[in-house]
Amino acid sequence: MEGAHIHLKGWQRAAVAIGSALGALMDPRRADLIAALGETTGMPAFQRVLARMKNNPEGREILTERPRVISSKVSHAWDLPENTFGAAYARFMGSRNFSPDDRPPVRFMNTDELAYVATRAREVHDFWHVLFGLPTNLIGESALKVVEFEQMLLPMCMLSVIGGTARFNEKQRSLFFGHYFPWASRAGLKSTDLICVYYEKHFHENLEDVRRKWGIESCPDPRATK
Repeated sequence: MEGAHIHLKGWQRAAVAIGSALGALMDPRRADLIAALGETTGMPAFQRVLARMKNNPEGREILTERPRVISSKVSHAWDLPENTFGAAYARFMGSRNFSPDDRPPVRFMNTDELAYVATRAREVHDFWHVLFGLPTNLIGESALKVVEFEQMLLPMCMLSVIGGTARFNEKQRSLFFGHYFPWASRAGLKSTDLICVYYEKHFHENLEDVRRKWGIESCPDPRATK
C-alpha cells in the first residue's frame, strides 16, 4: 500500500510515538498525529488482529479482497432504503459533511499486510460510530476509543482516552466515567470480532438486525438512565 513501508529503528519509532503523543495532546484535531501514534505503538496489537482475521472466514475474505472505505466504493450507501445500515452510514457522514477519503494513509507498518490491517481498522471507525450510536464530540470519540481498545487492544486507544478525558470539565468527566466508560467497556467485550466483519456486504440489511447479529449494544441515552 502507498506510503506503508517507512521502516523505523526502535529509537526512531519511540521518538515518533512520543512526538505524536505530545502533539496530539496539544491539538486533538491532528488526525495525522493520532494516526502516527497508533502505528508506532500498535505493531504487536495489529499482528494479533491480523492473526485473528486469518482464522476467521469473513476476515480472510477481507484480507483477500482488501476492500477500501473510500467514496468510489461506498457511494451506493446514499441510495439505500432509510432503515438500512448503509443509509444510516450515509446520514452520519452527510450530516457532518465528512468524506471517507479524509483519513491519513498508513505509513509506519513493516509489511504490506499489516499496513492493510491498520488501514482497515482506521477506515471502519465511522461504521462503528453508526453501529454504537455515538456522536463525534470529545465524549463520543473517547467512548468509541474504549470500545476499540476492548476489541483490538491498541495502546493508542487508551492513550487517546487519557488525553481526551484530561480535557473534560468536571461535569463531562463525571458523565463519561459514570455512564459512557462502563457501557463502552461492556459493549466492546460483548460484540463479535468487529474487525472481521465485511461491513460493505451488509449495507443493504436493516440497521437493528445487524446490531443484533453482531451483538452490538448501542449507547443508551444518559438522560434515560438517570
